[in-house]
Amino acid sequence: MYSIEEISQLIANGKKLLLAGDENLLNKLPKGDWIGGSIPYFMSDKGGIITKEKIYANILPDYISNIKIKTYDIASIKDVYKDCYDNGFSVIIIPAFSETHLSFAINAPDYKDFAVHPMIGWISGYYLGDSGVSAKSFAGNSASISTKDAVVMHIELPKSKYADLDIINLFSQGDGDTIEFEESGFSAKEAYINGEKMNFANYLKKKVIDTRLPLVADYNSVMINISVQNVAIDKVDFYAPVFKGIQYKFASPVTNYIEAFNAELANKHGVFPTFSCNCILNFLYSELEGKSTGNITGPITFGEIGYQLLNQTLVTIEIKDL
Repeated sequence: MYSIEEISQLIANGKKLLLAGDENLLNKLPKGDWIGGSIPYFMSDKGGIITKEKIYANILPDYISNIKIKTYDIASIKDVYKDCYDNGFSVIIIPAFSETHLSFAINAPDYKDFAVHPMIGWISGYYLGDSGVSAKSFAGNSASISTKDAVVMHIELPKSKYADLDIINLFSQGDGDTIEFEESGFSAKEAYINGEKMNFANYLKKKVIDTRLPLVADYNSVMINISVQNVAIDKVDFYAPVFKGIQYKFASPVTNYIEAFNAELANKHGVFPTFSCNCILNFLYSELEGKSTGNITGPITFGEIGYQLLNQTLVTIEIKDL
């Protein structure tokens, strides 16, 4: 965590930065090789915190010389994977609830060159107690600020190194009903429950489903979460899209998030990522404020991107030697 003055000096020194912080702080930074997103929630080395006084920075290693900072709107976001370096990775930030956010969430798996190169990132947001505010993205090279466009830093690595993207998901499918949807999207009126079509909101209420737990789909042994945003009378809204033809189950409960998280990290024999982010729902539901996540620090976000949009998931990327 850094002050405005410290970040400004890093920019003046030519550092390449991935930034997260309150929009009023990011607004005051000079032009440079950086991208940023609005958020006041963080995993810090002192534990989970909420602050509008400091900026979180990932400082890229000095051996990284070539980067491209580009913005993408709803029309051009389909090209985001085509612009990646052959050896490297990309970091993307998209403002929450923008058209670009919704389009990327639903269509990313169909983009040309999807997942050919590592892409990690997050959905920017704001303090949940504020009203009348919007999430924002910042492109430091042009001093541009947007409530609708994605900003991406494409990063080239030396031939001796590679980027390793990891998805840390503590949730797995429970042993409950199998759920499928007729259409892909951020909301659903009806669903097939064990093959029987019914009103999905009524089903959740009748079964007294704990909607703090996400829907989980098994994508070739990778667990992908879809979090419930709201249960209305006639429909259910999600923080990420459900997809037609995919089988979902509600997750098994995680009794102690921090214990489970630390156990997962222990299995990886130490993780020191170049960049990582975690979900605001994990922060809230697991009461992470003041609790340490070890070597994993970074923004707490309105959505995580590990190739595609994720929920209630922690994503990391490490630069490793070949």
